[in-house]
Amino acid sequence: MNWKTAIIIVAAALLISRSARKKRIMLGKNFSLDEFTRSKTANQQGIINNPGPIEIANLQALVTNVLQPLRDALKVPINITSGYRSLMLNKAIGGATSPISQHTKGQAADIVSNDNARMFNYIKNNLPYDQLIWEAGNDSQPDWVHVSFRMGGNRYKVLRYYPGQGYQDI
Repeated sequence: MNWKTAIIIVAAALLISRSARKKRIMLGKNFSLDEFTRSKTANQQGIINNPGPIEIANLQALVTNVLQPLRDALKVPINITSGYRSLMLNKAIGGATSPISQHTKGQAADIVSNDNARMFNYIKNNLPYDQLIWEAGNDSQPDWVHVSFRMGGNRYKVLRYYPGQGYQDI
């Protein structure tokens, strides 16, 4: 075995080890780090989507202050459809760039449940958040809910996204 093959084997082992560790890291009773970093686009395009320590701390704060209390109150599973995004992944999917998406800081998640409107209203009326967005859908149900949380200085900004028209304060 030459030195190039040895380096490739070691690098692959490190990646596999990192991936296995990431899947076991729990950010809350019902939320794992893997749920926040999973991305079909990243897998297809070979984009590394691993948060650093600051982003993980932000994800932990989002789970502790918003997502786990939401899950506990509603007693229904909450699925993360988009959580942490590396800058490369955010660019690849056409995410917000100005200002930089809170997804890239580990401060935001797009979530769905069996009743997205109930989830949206519970967050709005009971939990701390920086930004809460009723994403697409209709007047009865959003297609998904975007929620973000910052450690200190939350704006409590509530928006609705209309496809093809943009965002509107609500």
